[in-house]
Formats: sequence, C-alpha cells, structure tokens
Amino acid sequence: MTYSFLQRLHSPEHPVIVFDGAMGTNLQIQNLTAEDFGGPEYEGCNEYLIHTKPEAVAKVHRDFLLAGADVIETDTFGGTSIVLAEYDLADQAYYLSKKAAELAKRVAGEFSTPEKPRFVAGSIGPTTKLPTLGHIDFDTMKSAFAEQITALFDGGVDLFIVETCQDVLQIKAALNGIEEVFSQKGERRPVMVSVTMESMGTMLVGTEIAAVLTILAPYSIDILGLNCATGPDLMKPHIKYLSEHSPFVVSCIPNAGLPENIGGQAHYKLTPLELRMALMHFVEDLGVQVIGGCCGTRPDHIQQLAEIAKDLKPKVRQPSLEPAAASIYSTQNYTQDNSFLIVGERLNASGSKKCRDLLNTEDWDGLVSIARSQVKEGAHILDVNVDYVGRDGVRDMHELVSRVVNNVTLPLMLDSTEWEKMEAGLKVAGGKCLLNSTNYEDGEPRFLKVLELGKKYGAGVVIGTIDEEGMARTAQKKFEIAQRAYRQAVEYGIAPSEIFFDTLALPISTGIEEDRKNGSATIESIRRIREELPDC
Repeated sequence: MTYSFLQRLHSPEHPVIVFDGAMGTNLQIQNLTAEDFGGPEYEGCNEYLIHTKPEAVAKVHRDFLLAGADVIETDTFGGTSIVLAEYDLADQAYYLSKKAAELAKRVAGEFSTPEKPRFVAGSIGPTTKLPTLGHIDFDTMKSAFAEQITALFDGGVDLFIVETCQDVLQIKAALNGIEEVFSQKGERRPVMVSVTMESMGTMLVGTEIAAVLTILAPYSIDILGLNCATGPDLMKPHIKYLSEHSPFVVSCIPNAGLPENIGGQAHYKLTPLELRMALMHFVEDLGVQVIGGCCGTRPDHIQQLAEIAKDLKPKVRQPSLEPAAASIYSTQNYTQDNSFLIVGERLNASGSKKCRDLLNTEDWDGLVSIARSQVKEGAHILDVNVDYVGRDGVRDMHELVSRVVNNVTLPLMLDSTEWEKMEAGLKVAGGKCLLNSTNYEDGEPRFLKVLELGKKYGAGVVIGTIDEEGMARTAQKKFEIAQRAYRQAVEYGIAPSEIFFDTLALPISTGIEEDRKNGSATIESIRRIREELPDC
C-alpha cells in the first residue's frame, strides 16, 4: 500500500519522521561557480539552480534520501516573487517553484517503497521583509505566498512547510495564502509551521513561544515546531513548552549549533552524534515526533537521526492550552486568577472626547500614549475604536493599530460597527485579537462576516444579544439569541472558548416601570448562558 503523509505521521509503528538537512550548506560544498548560477548577477540565488543546474539540487536530495530521510524539502526557501525580485527574477516565481517540486517528487520517487515511503515538503521561507515592522503590507505578502503555494501544489508536494518564521504576521499571511489555494483547488494537504526563536529567547520581532502558540492555535495546521537560528540546546525550553501545551504534532529541526564566523564563513560545530543525542532526548522525554536538520547539517547528521527513528517511541503527550488572547509579544489568559478580564476602553473615539480630538488632529503619538497609560493602569486587553463621523475609519484603524502593536504589550480588541475597519486592524496586528462586535441586527450576512474574519485571522468574537427585532430585554430572549449565535459560530469553526457574549445590561434608572427588571434579566441570562453554552 502507499501511505499518505498524514497516515505516516500518525502511524503507531513508525511514529518519528525524519526531515532532510540543509539545502544551502550542501550546495556550497559542491563549489558551484557563478556560471552554474547562470551568471554573476544570479550568484547566491539557490532557487535559480533549479533552472540553471538542477543536477546540483538533485544531488542534495539524493544524498539525504540515501541517508534515510523520510521527507525532503523543495529548493524554494526564497522562491516567492518578493525575494526573487532582488535578482530581477520575480516573473519566474511560479515556474521555479513548480519545477523544484517536480524535481523533488521525481527524486523521492526513486527511493520510495511501500515499507518506507518518501515525501516532499514544499518549502516556504519568510521572505526578506517583516510585515509587523511595515516592510510590506499583508495583502501583497499573502498574494506572493499564494503564487508560490499554487506552484508547489501543482508540482505535487505532499505537504507545505512555512519555515524559519520570524514574524507572526508573516505566518498569518502564509496560512491565509495556503487556505486560499486549498479553496481554489478543492483539496487540502498537510501544513507544518516552523518558527525561529533567536538566541535571546524570542522571535525576531519579540514574540515569546507562548504567544506563538496562542496566535496559531485557531489555525488548521498539523505540525508546529522550531527550526534554524540555534542548536538544540537553546531550543529546549521552547520545545518543552510546546510539548506541554501544543495541540499540534511537535517538530524540532535545529542548526548544527550556533554558527561561528571563521574567515567570513559560517561554521557549525555540532557533530552528528551530538545532534542524535539531543533529538533522542526530545523524542523520548518531550514527545517530539518530527526531527531533522537545518543550517550546517549534512547527510551524516541525518543518517544518525534516521537510525534512531527506527526504534524510538515518542513520549505520550497530554497537552493543555488555556484560552487566551495575545499581543505580538506575550499572551493574556481569558480567565484571570485574581480578577476579571479588564478591557481598557480609553482608546475609543465613540466614548472618549480626548481620543476623538487626538484622532482629528492625527496625533498618533498622543493616541499611543493613551494606550500605554492603559497598561500602567492594569488593563489586560486594549480596546481600539476609531468610529467617528466624517473620517476614513479604515485608514485610521490601519494607522493607529500599526503603531500600537509595536509599542504596547497588550492584546487588542478591535472595536467597530463596520467589519471593514476590523479587518484593517487585523491586517497589521500580528497577535491574537478580539473582534467587538457582531449581532443579528442587520441579519445573518453581517453576523457571519465577522465570524469569517475571526476564522481567517484567528481572532475571538464578541457577540451582542440583539437580533432582527432589536435588543433583547428579557432573560429568555437574551439566552435564545446567544444560543442561536453559539450554534452558528461553532458550526462555522469558531471554538466555544473564543466566543464572548455581551448581554447588554440596560439601566434600571429610567423611571419606566418595565425597565426596573433589566438588571435581574441580565444577571439571569448570564447564568443560563454560562450553564448551557459550555466554554464561552
């Protein structure tokens, strides 16, 4: 029989999968000339070798397959038009990635047997731009990824690996590109995300591993782990965290140690035996299932991993993940040990004159300072609302959120009556946000549009108890609307723990007799929602 990659991944007989080693390192030792790259202007563009000298790439693939790798990665790490543009090759992006996938599939086919099938992972690198720092916008990045993903899909890859990720917003762009292609093709393939934690202990933009997991937990991915930057020693605390909390299969693909600069060249000192011992511990004691090598690793490193993979049994994990929001830096659990979840609402143009005045004069620094003051005052989540008549709210949300995300450590609640403004914020907020809010006042299409944004960008959703007939006043009516919304949201793919209900407390001080029951109706509706709609 022939296995699919997912069958192999979840096979009880062979639970450990071995990826290949470094493409770049093993091209370098072939002493390729400028002519091999197609001329001096293309030297260093490894992806162009697919066109100018494919046998050099095929040799790397074969050497790793001979060493026993289960999975080889395509020579497409820098295969987006964004990176290829630096060599004036942007128009070759589709061609090069498809050809690279076809080459890898052909070579893998030479080695594949029913007992040991070999697979090809379509490599999607981080590009050279960080969207969180404003180097590129979300849509441009997503469409460049989608072009590469389409090419890899058409070339027949068995799975996709979004790797060496340095910016969580870049991961979201890639995952949205993948989902777009799956939708167009009418077929899913497995997805792996591999983040890079620098030696200082965070991703390049400052994201902790707990925030990485919180941000990616809502997405449809199969494997989450680490690659590049360091050797296995510095990866251990991050791998341990994923082992204890990640619902996904855990991977670890380290460098052959930290690179050392010797004579202008990067040298890696971790021996094959040292890599073997480190990853053996990760598998047996931390439950890692996918292992391999990144920069500096050669076939003899992978051979050692292939040897231990035959008999190793990963530790059985029992991960638990607390529902939470996240900034690009850190997480904020929804359930507070000694408090309720506090949403700071001073950055709200609908409710604050000071905020409106600063928005009108486009004093972005002044608005950021309001955000910072909310942190000092103990807020857990920061509400951002730019709804103000006569202004371009989509532009305002983009301008404000793009500044706040880099200057404030709190997760954001993007607050608007218009979904377009929410999405403008989501495209620049790499963390895990909350969307405030949606309801049935304008019918189901608008309600579902906010759910769509939540699913696409991995956000939680606040739902108000309003339907087509207006705001619910009785406890029964509030509950009925919440029940309807809960069912629809869960069916749409929003986790129950990502659903917040606002039961819209109305004042009892109007002097109108029927309003005297508003408070008790709100309290009773909360009690019923809590009892009958689990985890919200």
